[in-house]
Amino acid sequence: MLAETICSAASAAGLGIAAITAYRKRFLTATRIAAYSLVPLGLVLTGVVEWVSGIAFKPSVWIGFGVLGLSWLLFMTTRAIERRSGTTRAERRAARAAERNEAVAPGASTPSLGAGSSAGQARPAAGGAAAKPKKKQEAAAPADDFSDIEAILKKHGI
Repeated sequence: MLAETICSAASAAGLGIAAITAYRKRFLTATRIAAYSLVPLGLVLTGVVEWVSGIAFKPSVWIGFGVLGLSWLLFMTTRAIERRSGTTRAERRAARAAERNEAVAPGASTPSLGAGSSAGQARPAAGGAAAKPKKKQEAAAPADDFSDIEAILKKHGI
C-alpha cells in the first residue's frame, strides 16, 4: 500500500514538472518527462509494485538470495584454485583429445603423400646396421614434411 502511494505521488510530481516544462515552450523535453513520470503509475496499475514489494519483504526470498550468493562464491573459489594449479580446462580437454587420438590411430598425424612419409615404411629389425638408417630418417623428417607441403602447393598451381 505504501509503495503504491509513493509511486502515484512520484507520477503526479513528474506530470507537474512536465506541465511546467511545456509552459516554458520546451515541448520535446516535457513529453519525455511525462513519459518517464507515467512509468511508476503503470507499474502500480499492472501489479508489479505489489509483486516486488511482496518479494522484498519476505525472509525466505532473502535466504534464497543468500544461497545464490554462497553458490556463486563457491564457484568463483574453485575457478581461482583451478587457475593457480596451472592447468586450465582447455589444457585438460586437449590432453584428453590427444589420448583419444593416440589410442584410436597412433600414426594418423603422419603425412600420407608418397615416398616422403615414414608411415608406410617397414621398421628395421633390432641390430647395429639397422640403427644408422633410422637416425638418418629421423634427421630427414622435417625436410620430408616440407617436401609434402611443396607437393601439395605444386598440385594446386601455387
